[in-house]
Amino acid sequence: MSVLTHPEWNQETGGLAVAKAFGEQIEGKTVLITGVSPESIGSSTAISVASQSPSLLILASRTQSKIETVTKSIKDTHGNVNVQTVVLDLLSRDSIRKAASEIAQLTPRIDIIINNAGFMTLKRQLTAEGIEAQFGANHIGHFLLTNLLMPQLLTAAKANAPGVTRVINLTSLGHRLSPIRFHDYNFEGKDIPPEEQHRPLPPVFAKGSEGAYNGYIAYGQAKTANILFSVEMNRLLKEKGIVSYAVHPGSIWTGLSRDLDADGEAAIRATSPFWKNLDQGASTTLVAALDPALAEPKGILLHDCQMTDAAPYATDEQNAKNLWTLSEKLVKSEFKL
Repeated sequence: MSVLTHPEWNQETGGLAVAKAFGEQIEGKTVLITGVSPESIGSSTAISVASQSPSLLILASRTQSKIETVTKSIKDTHGNVNVQTVVLDLLSRDSIRKAASEIAQLTPRIDIIINNAGFMTLKRQLTAEGIEAQFGANHIGHFLLTNLLMPQLLTAAKANAPGVTRVINLTSLGHRLSPIRFHDYNFEGKDIPPEEQHRPLPPVFAKGSEGAYNGYIAYGQAKTANILFSVEMNRLLKEKGIVSYAVHPGSIWTGLSRDLDADGEAAIRATSPFWKNLDQGASTTLVAALDPALAEPKGILLHDCQMTDAAPYATDEQNAKNLWTLSEKLVKSEFKL
């Protein structure tokens, strides 16, 4: 039996319908969404939120012109919404700190952060600080941004009912490809213990290897990190009124897959019998962010607008603590929550 308000919702439910159903949870709130570009899950999520009169909607992404395109489409439909934009490159610690500073100047409180931005590549790339790029952008960048904005989250939490203030991390069922490789998170060919080794790969995914690097395994590690980030935030922040969930938005063909070769594209397309449109792709994120039934943590991962199970290593509390420690080391900051 579903623990959520709408057990009838499923893979076909649209984000606009979810936003309308939970309009009271959006009205007057300040919402930050990362990874917003035209024809993306982020833009669809932003449009859905904008439909229900937030007090402030902050859109953060790497390319200013793309955010402005989304802003224009929001203004054309919902002209009175206060939309602000911030340039955010999750592959650069300096850019993240600058973006956090700009966001802090825009508002003293943030009710909901949706860490939507995603990055996938089959070729080994590094952040500006030398961190493997999928782990760096998908997790480490969002880890730093969210912690830099903790004063704004805590201010909102003091004014909100417990559990209304939320951090949503987009992940993927692809987290099942790999746990966190704590002994070799950068894919440098170091030995790792059995519990950090990935599952046997389908042949087409094994083709993604380049020396010690496999893009699919790196993606799996990053997506596991997204879930563990939510696990540890709940442990640290639940008593302060902030809760976090991870979301698999479903199978949606977006720019995230632009670097795949033909075999990779065919393999990814074969992983799901149902491919969502962008409105459907936003729905589970909005359930996680808004459903009053989730004010008290119930599970950690949502899929198709309902709770679902994550791989055991992605919900392990010790793994979550270890990841937090590693993340602080990599961003060269300690966060006293």
